[in-house]
Amino acid sequence: MRWEELDQQPCSVARTLSVIGDRWTLMVLRDCFLGVRRFEEFERRLGITRHVLTDRLKKLVQHGVLVKKPYQDKPRREEYRLTEKGLELHPVVMAIVHWGDKHMADERGAPLLHVHKGCGHAMSPVTVCSHCGDPITARDISVQPSPKWLADESAGASATRGHLTKRNKSYTKPCRANPVQ
Repeated sequence: MRWEELDQQPCSVARTLSVIGDRWTLMVLRDCFLGVRRFEEFERRLGITRHVLTDRLKKLVQHGVLVKKPYQDKPRREEYRLTEKGLELHPVVMAIVHWGDKHMADERGAPLLHVHKGCGHAMSPVTVCSHCGDPITARDISVQPSPKWLADESAGASATRGHLTKRNKSYTKPCRANPVQ
């Protein structure tokens, strides 16, 4: 699998990584969620070259994660705002933050507390089932191919695309066993 072909893979993780899967893009998203909007502030906070920052911001705009909005007319200046699509990445960023707070923090603990505005308490993200509301972990989930992808597979539409191929039959049948031990 080539990096430049991730967006063509029949895998939601690969397709997502094609947009947000490099370290600087994730750091830009972190700063967006911390309220950073202007190019100069991203550049100052991240300490990366203008070229790299321009590239990452352009990609996020192209994919509809950010939108450029003018904040000054003369000279024209624009800031970057999260779109609805961008805001939907918040659980992803929070999961990374939570993992880092748990496994990478020093003896002082988490560098930032995330406080729920509704109740005023520091919170940690919890993944729950969208159907029943129960908290879930990797061990609580089984994975099965989507019926629409199976239909395409049986029609031969994805015969050369990766996961769901005729060579890799294990992905064309529903997974009954839990893959996480």
